[in-house]
Amino acid sequence: MKRIPIEDNFNDVISKAQFGRKISDSELATRAKITIQQLAEAKKGSIDDAVIRALASALKLNADALIALAHHAWYPAVPSFGDGFAMFNTPFRDDITVNSYLVWDPVVKDAAIFDTGSDATEMLKTIREKKLNVRAIFITHTHVDHVAALDDLADQIRVPIFSCDREPIAHPAAKTFPEHTTFPLGYLTINTLCTWGHSPGQTTYLISGLPQPLAIVGDSLFSGSMGGSADFYDEQRANDTEKIMTLSEDTVIAPGHGPLTTVGFEKKHNPLFAV
Repeated sequence: MKRIPIEDNFNDVISKAQFGRKISDSELATRAKITIQQLAEAKKGSIDDAVIRALASALKLNADALIALAHHAWYPAVPSFGDGFAMFNTPFRDDITVNSYLVWDPVVKDAAIFDTGSDATEMLKTIREKKLNVRAIFITHTHVDHVAALDDLADQIRVPIFSCDREPIAHPAAKTFPEHTTFPLGYLTINTLCTWGHSPGQTTYLISGLPQPLAIVGDSLFSGSMGGSADFYDEQRANDTEKIMTLSEDTVIAPGHGPLTTVGFEKKHNPLFAV
């Protein structure tokens, strides 16, 4: 797979934090002790380390991590699962791509789909080539980019569709579950964590039984950032901190946008969570 760009740049993180905390430009400039012009330039992507550091302090972000993000100083190492995991990155509209995932037990070939992206063609091809038995479709959240191909998949693969009972319904045939519901998948286990904030029932699927623990997180978290929230920014950040960042550091994070990463990597490099 081609190298997938980091979803958010430093100015996106600044804007999400400002928007989520409902801080005006004038108030943020005052808190950071910078001018409105300096703030405007930073939000356009102009890199001034001193200004970025001041904004990080005002927005309670890790300044060193935010500056490193601005300078493109890192890219997460891509974990390899071998058999049992596939990632699909499909274009959505003109300016973004979205991820979907296929997970299976390599022994018995039972498989599950996680989100659909905008086009399920490659996923369906993989299912056929590997002769997988798809048992369920799991939805992290029902924003349109993550379920754009759901109708097509549901027509071709008639299996249960699941999403959190807090999330708007993804499909007329969808079933819901409460947090901490566990699903078997061959010799694998899927546990559900409600990491809400970006959406009401945004769900992280924690999968055990593969060579490394795997968390399919939707837009709960991106490498270097997280999904935005107009009204529940603090709750989103708290859920990520308490339910994702407490997982083992080797846990692979499979986000809704951007590249794969790990809990350990994000603890070092994500401006929202770096310690």
